[in-house]
Amino acid sequence: MIEVLVVDDDVRGAHVNAAYVEKVPGFHVAGEAHSAAEALKLLETLPRLDLVLLDHCLPDRTGLAVVQEMRRRGHQTDVIIVSAARDVATVQAAMRQGALHYLVKPFAFAGLRAKLEAYAGLRRALDGGGEAEQAEVDRVFGALSAPAEPGLPKGHSPTTAELVRQSLLNAGGPRSAREIADRTGVSRQTAQRYLKFLERMGQATLTLKYGDAGRPEHRYVWTGRA
Repeated sequence: MIEVLVVDDDVRGAHVNAAYVEKVPGFHVAGEAHSAAEALKLLETLPRLDLVLLDHCLPDRTGLAVVQEMRRRGHQTDVIIVSAARDVATVQAAMRQGALHYLVKPFAFAGLRAKLEAYAGLRRALDGGGEAEQAEVDRVFGALSAPAEPGLPKGHSPTTAELVRQSLLNAGGPRSAREIADRTGVSRQTAQRYLKFLERMGQATLTLKYGDAGRPEHRYVWTGRA
């Protein structure tokens, strides 16, 4: 079992990411932290830790500062940065400081699952020890470069898919395409297209609401299935 520490300044976001991790076979959430100080404390106290899903924007220090402090203290735990920061300087700094990957928020379960499954494959490759030919070296270094959104239809944006998904998740009940469009800022047609995708993926259920005119309104409700 791969033990994971989930670090995110947003409590709800941490819970969602932790739930994602628990849904991937072979992974277990060892703890959650919402600040750099909490993360560093758990690194010292948890009996075993293999991977840190580390938010960059923390209230007391940046995620990259946490990585620096981890290495200074001798912790070689693997790190995947999860952040809304998209500037090249931050991504480059994460790479130079030894982060295995950089996952841009917002992301769907499929995106994180792909990275975790690739990480598990990387660990299996490295656990064998011995020497590696060039082909094996190339495979190890490219292990976490798996596509972020398997199954996403052509022409669909992962960012928009996650935006609509989060809007429906947080809606607290059935919502129409128009309501989701108003909440997200996309067009009604775009909202409808992504809601239908979520329905096909089993993450949303279509319901019908009949008005005075007798014409049903299509409404979608979050089901929480992957």
